[in-house]
Amino acid sequence: MENNKVFMFLLISSLTVSTVVECFGAGKANDPLGKIIKAQLASSKSVLVEGYATKSTAEYSPVYMGTQDGLKEADKIDALPGQPEQEVSFDQYSGYVTVDAGHGRALFYYFAESPQNSSTNPPVLWLNGGPGCSSFGNGAMMELGPFRVNSDGETLSLNEYSWNNAANVIFLESPAGVGFSYSNITSDYTLSGDTRTAEDSYTFLVNWLERFPEYKTRDFYLAGESYAGHYVPQLAQLILQNNKITNQTVINLQGVAIGNAWVDFETGVKGMYDFFWTHALISDEVNQGIQLNCNFSTPNTVTEKCEDYLDEADDLVEDIFIFDIYAPLCFSSSTTPPIAAFDPCSDNYISNYLNIPQVQKALHANVTALPYPWESCSDMVEKLYHDSPLTVLPVIKELMNSGISVWMYSGDTDGRVPVTSTRYSINKLTTSVKTKWYPWYNKEQVGGYAIEYENLTFVTIRGAGHFVPSYQPARGFAFFKSFLEGKLPPSSL
Repeated sequence: MENNKVFMFLLISSLTVSTVVECFGAGKANDPLGKIIKAQLASSKSVLVEGYATKSTAEYSPVYMGTQDGLKEADKIDALPGQPEQEVSFDQYSGYVTVDAGHGRALFYYFAESPQNSSTNPPVLWLNGGPGCSSFGNGAMMELGPFRVNSDGETLSLNEYSWNNAANVIFLESPAGVGFSYSNITSDYTLSGDTRTAEDSYTFLVNWLERFPEYKTRDFYLAGESYAGHYVPQLAQLILQNNKITNQTVINLQGVAIGNAWVDFETGVKGMYDFFWTHALISDEVNQGIQLNCNFSTPNTVTEKCEDYLDEADDLVEDIFIFDIYAPLCFSSSTTPPIAAFDPCSDNYISNYLNIPQVQKALHANVTALPYPWESCSDMVEKLYHDSPLTVLPVIKELMNSGISVWMYSGDTDGRVPVTSTRYSINKLTTSVKTKWYPWYNKEQVGGYAIEYENLTFVTIRGAGHFVPSYQPARGFAFFKSFLEGKLPPSSL
């Protein structure tokens, strides 16, 4: 174990780990997904994923199942430091689920039950992307969870539009190395990738349902954003396949929702640069150069001339916040109140809060197993992440044919995975329209636009960036309720 600690210290030192943000860091945002895109543009080969091969019962190896006796009670949070003085009318839990006992690999979760109807509301697993970004810090504390961290970095306020008002929401930090999740075998971190993430998340779920058996028979949903456009479909596919062949816990999966989701390299990159031009971020000349010289269907054939135009486009958008092109940046030296409804420095407040020892103790976080402080996104996981296929559209197509509900949604001011990318991806799925494009409404305003295809629903959220619940909490919550109800968003005031 001591050698492991020394190795990890050297590894982390070599990677220069710092607080990396998927979202709102001081000044410009660090961008794990952007780095994945650049790496795939430079890739010498194309990698496609056709999905996990279906296994027969004879081939199935049961996943690790640990004893869960007494762990639910141990995970219950009495109160989080700095939470509002008014009564918090829901139960919350956090702790670890071991997914590999031999390696001591354990994933951290935070679970917020509903204030009302918790005994009947469905459970929803939420996953952030990155890869390597925290679903707890980003998803729960900054987007759709019950609390927001105040600017003092020490106190919390209630989120009126928390998604746990409609569901019992689990936030999972995955893969190991993200947030408070860890492994005792440091070589595990070098195996981070889509396949390991799906397998560990599945093992987490079947063990978690043993710890919380009251949720075993309820409808279950998966939701996530950004690079979770990979995580969610692949996990859903694995759940559906294992449901057919396992004698372990069956997960009653009913639907998936992915927001501003990175699902396909070709459409993702083309849609991004098209969005830059149509939103007056790059010039006509640069756009024309990209259109004439770039073929994103085969990354290894991207020419030097194409790269020059892409570099010029990237330089032109360098000084804006790519995840919401109209949002202000956060500068730690500035004392000017933010002009946006959402504070662009929120990530800084969350990092401060989650590194307070009393907070970590209340969360049951095993910080002695971590050679690094809690961080919004793991630089280590991002740099060691090795399994990232160019497309998951075949997996999404499989889910569409499986009978579960498949929704995609898009904040329409996101520049990293813009609405154009998602629409191009949907076109590749070649499905027919059931309900034509229409405006939907929330609070007597257009909340966005929606279209229903055969086995797929697409919804935009007007005025939202990459992190929909942060920028448009009311519209994001309205969308989420529609998804759970299996009904299109309202078409009238």
